Amino acid sequence: MATTLDTHWDNTHEDPGKRAPLVLGGLDYAGVTDSVAGIWESRQPRTWWIVFVLAVIWLLILGGCIFHLFMKGVGVWGNCNPVFWAFDIVNFVFWVGIGHAGTLISAILFLFRQNWRTSINRAAEAMTIFAVICAGMFPGVHIGRIWVFYWLFPIPTEHLAMWPNFRSPLLWDVFAVGTYFTVSLLFWYMGMVPDLATLRDRAKTRVKKIVYGILSLGWTGSVRSWHRYEAAYTILAALSTPLVLSVHTIVSFDFAVSQLPGWHTTIFPPYFVAGAIFSGFAMVVTLLVPARTLYGLQNIITIRHLENMNKIIMATGLMVGMAYAIEFFIAWYGGVQAESFAFQNRAFGNYWWSYWIMVTCNVVIPQLFWIKWCRTTPWFMVIVSLFVNVGMWFERFVITVTSLSRDFVPSSWGFYWPTEVDIMMLIGSFGLFFTMFLLFCRFLPLIAISEVKNVLPRSEQH
Repeated sequence: MATTLDTHWDNTHEDPGKRAPLVLGGLDYAGVTDSVAGIWESRQPRTWWIVFVLAVIWLLILGGCIFHLFMKGVGVWGNCNPVFWAFDIVNFVFWVGIGHAGTLISAILFLFRQNWRTSINRAAEAMTIFAVICAGMFPGVHIGRIWVFYWLFPIPTEHLAMWPNFRSPLLWDVFAVGTYFTVSLLFWYMGMVPDLATLRDRAKTRVKKIVYGILSLGWTGSVRSWHRYEAAYTILAALSTPLVLSVHTIVSFDFAVSQLPGWHTTIFPPYFVAGAIFSGFAMVVTLLVPARTLYGLQNIITIRHLENMNKIIMATGLMVGMAYAIEFFIAWYGGVQAESFAFQNRAFGNYWWSYWIMVTCNVVIPQLFWIKWCRTTPWFMVIVSLFVNVGMWFERFVITVTSLSRDFVPSSWGFYWPTEVDIMMLIGSFGLFFTMFLLFCRFLPLIAISEVKNVLPRSEQH
């Protein structure tokens, strides 16, 4: 019924001078609350349980691989000389990028008063938290001797000679990603407080009342509470906004400040940020389209929301495609033989297949969103977003592995191929991500109830 309403509005009542409403189906305040809180109150569908069991199995595979890694050492990976960074760093950069859409939707669009963010921001914020957790895991297990991890901290002990190098972008990553995670977590939790109070008031068991009562921080819904809430939310949004640009910029410095051909380029910071937003929005679409169907939320997460996200995917995809072209142009224009060879090797060397998968998924396929049917048909946009995520993972693979495998001189050349542990840890990281996201859908409000109510037409009367 809800899908019919979406299509009916988009195809029959489309008016170029008037935008589609953000909430369909004639929902009022009570209807919005019942739709979202009903997910928490009712039993989960069978599909949820099937996906959750698969995610837990993948998570157990990840745990087994990490235990095997601790017992045997990083030699269980395919890393070799000179490819010392491989799947571990590729996965790290990929998952950090996935987390960018959440903060952009929540913070930047909030500050610009874009009301269409209200139905998707809560899930996007949760996705950010879970993606950063997945990202932080890989550098943690990459250090090798995990049992002496405390040597990484500037603690005045007998290991003074091993203090971190504060001039290294690898250390800047620690501060950037740590700050991003902390602020995003606070921002996510702050936005949920009114909705947690709603769940508290609707709870039917004493345990739920106590748990959600603690989480809602004694929220009363008074005018003073709302005033302080909105002030704190705005401050956190302002703090989060520069992090959208700074985090992946600093991640790009891991590569850009080196002298390695293929990495030593000034386009990396904006290129990495655009790519992160590109992949992040694709993941939001990948998650929310099945979620809206599974929980019957087509009246709240409408085609307008999805189409706007697809337009952003298309725009950032064009930016990424331009960056690919500029890389080759600068390599040619600079006249440095090693740089020219590095990019020629990307396209036609041993890993040519990964480069052309990247170009096809990130540049060619998103152009389908120029067609209105493609960007307004849910099942089709999921397919495109899946291709985008595959392409963005291969982008990180191309940047990391192809550059390291062919250094300045042939004596520094080598060939990397992933082992079973590499592949299973990649799959296992998705298990960790989807396990956390499914638990979020089960126990916390998937949609920001209070914010959706603010964009209802009748809210203007109040």
